[in-house]
Amino acid sequence: MTAWLRAFFARHHPKLGALEILKYIGPGFLVTIGFIDPGNWATNLAAGGGYGYALLWVVTAGTLLLILLQHNAAHLGIATGLCLSEATTRFLPPAAARALLATAVLAGMATALAELLGAAIGLNMLCGLPLRAGAVLTAAGVAVMLLTNSYRKVERWIIGMVGLVGVAFIYELTLVKVDWAAAARGCVVPQVPAGAGALILGVFGAVVMPHNLFLHSEIIQSRQYNRGDDAAVRERLRYEFLDTLAAMGLGWAINCALVILAAAVFFANGIPVTELAQAKDTLAPLLGRASGAVFAVALVLAGFSSSLTAAMAGGSIFAGMFGEPYNVADRHSRVGIGLTLGGGLAAVLFLRDSFQGLIWSQAALSLQLPFTIFPLVYLTSSGRVMGKHSNPAGEKSLLWAAAVGITLLNIVLLRDAWG
Repeated sequence: MTAWLRAFFARHHPKLGALEILKYIGPGFLVTIGFIDPGNWATNLAAGGGYGYALLWVVTAGTLLLILLQHNAAHLGIATGLCLSEATTRFLPPAAARALLATAVLAGMATALAELLGAAIGLNMLCGLPLRAGAVLTAAGVAVMLLTNSYRKVERWIIGMVGLVGVAFIYELTLVKVDWAAAARGCVVPQVPAGAGALILGVFGAVVMPHNLFLHSEIIQSRQYNRGDDAAVRERLRYEFLDTLAAMGLGWAINCALVILAAAVFFANGIPVTELAQAKDTLAPLLGRASGAVFAVALVLAGFSSSLTAAMAGGSIFAGMFGEPYNVADRHSRVGIGLTLGGGLAAVLFLRDSFQGLIWSQAALSLQLPFTIFPLVYLTSSGRVMGKHSNPAGEKSLLWAAAVGITLLNIVLLRDAWG
């Protein structure tokens, strides 16, 4: 195993300068929007507020798996020029491909539920807009920006502002009383407190999100790196790994910071967590009375930006079912966008408890993960699909072990949640 790890990092260690690195940075950070979305905020708040530092290990384990899987999804796009949905349609039996991708579409709807609801909660905090009206307004805005491609004009500003709030959460760790020894143990020592099964599923699903695997492969394949020679493909793989590692590492830090802050502010003081808006209190030491407004604005931006990426992923999945790449001018991509936003919005309109809705939507993502991961690992391990760029033996074993492990974890936690 040690020899394989050395070989893995040797294959994925870029040796060029900073200017060369910048050419390949980007897809991982776009995917990270979904890694710090309202669903993450809700599950992290519930985890820290309800169980202190005990569930930090879920964020760590999820992030390690996320790095492995996101890189593997990008690997598929770089080597084949196909996104995960297209490759599933092309190389798997038709009935199996349709069934698997149908579950991915449903997962996209669950993701959209959390993103639209998060933005709606932020709008409610800012101006008192009812949640259902806020969700409708957000869905309409996202649809217009995607269908007109105007989102590209503000995409980086949104990413930047959400990132600044994430950095604020990390900085605030210096302002609250944290039991760092307990936090360190929580990050690496697995614990399953009684009654925490559903929440662990939620935290895990909020970190390793199925739609992000489809989105990452779509973004990468659109660059058509596979048209270069073998040396060029290997170079892109090395830089893509760096991009993924940096982006997911930042996401891990922000998610851990949210859990730790919730543990220090709520769990330590015996304050029950029942709604996402309570998270504004974690910003109070840094921003005082302005914390509520800043948190609400960040929540709107996080919800809006992650709704964009969820809808894009939905468009990619649905278009791939017809063997096509994502293209907003194409009917199948537009239908996928509509299904994702429409399904998520319909779920929001029927919710009775918005906070529990956020948590269970993320748990649904964890339950869908095996239906995405098994096809991904099969495809990237196949010489017929990947040619000489198929997964080497050590990486293949690790990926299959991850797929089986996630499935078993889901079964155990689901039984605990319903027990």
